[in-house]
Amino acid sequence: MTEVKPTELIVFCFMLLHGFVAALNCTSPTPESLFNGLEKELFSKHLLRPVKSFLNPVDISIAITVVGIVGVDAKTQTLTTVLWQILEWDIEGLSWDEEECETKRVSVPREKLWVPDVQVAEFMDEDNSPSTPYVYLYNTGRVFDDKPIRVVSSCKLEIYTFPFDIQNCSLTFGPYLHFATDVRMVQGATAEEILQESREVLKTNGEWELADIIIANVALVLSEGEYSEIQYSIILRRRPLLYVVNLLIPSCFLITLDLFSFLLPPQSVDRSSFKMTLILGYTVFLLIMNDLLPITGETTPLINVFFCISLALMVASLLETVFITNIQFSSSQYSAVPQWLSILVLQYLAVVVCIPPKKKSNRTTVFFNPSTRDPAIHTNNSNISVIDPQGMSDDIPLVKPHLALSAPPEPALEELKKLSRDLVAIRLQMDKHFQGSNTSQEWHMIGIVVDRLLFCLYIIFISVSFITIIAIWIWNNSYAT
Repeated sequence: MTEVKPTELIVFCFMLLHGFVAALNCTSPTPESLFNGLEKELFSKHLLRPVKSFLNPVDISIAITVVGIVGVDAKTQTLTTVLWQILEWDIEGLSWDEEECETKRVSVPREKLWVPDVQVAEFMDEDNSPSTPYVYLYNTGRVFDDKPIRVVSSCKLEIYTFPFDIQNCSLTFGPYLHFATDVRMVQGATAEEILQESREVLKTNGEWELADIIIANVALVLSEGEYSEIQYSIILRRRPLLYVVNLLIPSCFLITLDLFSFLLPPQSVDRSSFKMTLILGYTVFLLIMNDLLPITGETTPLINVFFCISLALMVASLLETVFITNIQFSSSQYSAVPQWLSILVLQYLAVVVCIPPKKKSNRTTVFFNPSTRDPAIHTNNSNISVIDPQGMSDDIPLVKPHLALSAPPEPALEELKKLSRDLVAIRLQMDKHFQGSNTSQEWHMIGIVVDRLLFCLYIIFISVSFITIIAIWIWNNSYAT
């Protein structure tokens, strides 16, 4: 019977009491001695979870650092980021003396250890980041696993306030297979520490700025069991200067030009041609800048609504110019203005746009000799001579009627009668002209009111648009970071 040494008995009891592996003893302060001990006590058990009992979970401490924001794809609703993922966990029972082995930590191949299957729940593509074959193993049994990962994750983008939008994308880290009874996720660094370090090492962000990071512990409960997960909310803010310079400012310039085109005379052909040129230029501008606009998802961006309203106002101003030009040249052929339209436009809308209504003319035509309006009467009167009132007396008898009718007319009197008939005809034509002119003036007044109304709507639209854009910009820049 062989004698058992006391030291061996103590080591064996320690292994039974303290679980997965025993404390390592280095026979010499060399790497070979340490790795021989690890190969014997640890590497041969890399298929098992490093716990002394299956009832004990492994606590995985996780921390990330955002190294780069590669891009945000609005069409596929994905976020591409480059992260440093730091995982730490303990191997129960493993330890060695730092002075005896002359090292506090050692790098070991990843394949030699049990590594947790931590994945990103929102992943949409495979990880193409470079592989890191080693991890750090400390003398206390602590494992430090730091590796870069390229994450293509799904993210529900809110592009309503584009280009002043702020996106909140979540990255949920947790084991793909192990339940919370086996692997439990624990928060490592705080959100403030992660944010500060990420801003210091951030290399590629493009048009996006890292605004904030929020950490939350979540538990995914399924019918089979519960999963322990850590969720990082990455708050990204878009830099809008590029879109403001290339989209908003040129669009506002074109709208302002269309606004000042109202100062041109409405009856001028140059005004309509100028507006048609602006519409053509604005359409070409939108086609060229279409690639800068986001692909619409569940919501339509506010900037798209702004462009549509701007184009609609330009078209409406052109139609209004055509209407006014038509009134200027063809209103004399129109019928009288309907009563409801006259009341609505000339009495109510005219007050709204600060145009005082014109008083209708009270001019009327009075005929002192109504018989002159009948040409037949003019013909009969031509055969009647004027009787001298001085010749009518008691001493001198009256001239017989047949003698008066047979008297030849005087040439001067005949010319006066023709002149009178011509004047009456001219007067009738003038009255008809003035009556039609009143109708034309009423239509012309309606055109002026509509022109002023659209001008006021333009001013209101431009003012509200600028105030809204500035307010969104200020709110976006005042976001707490």
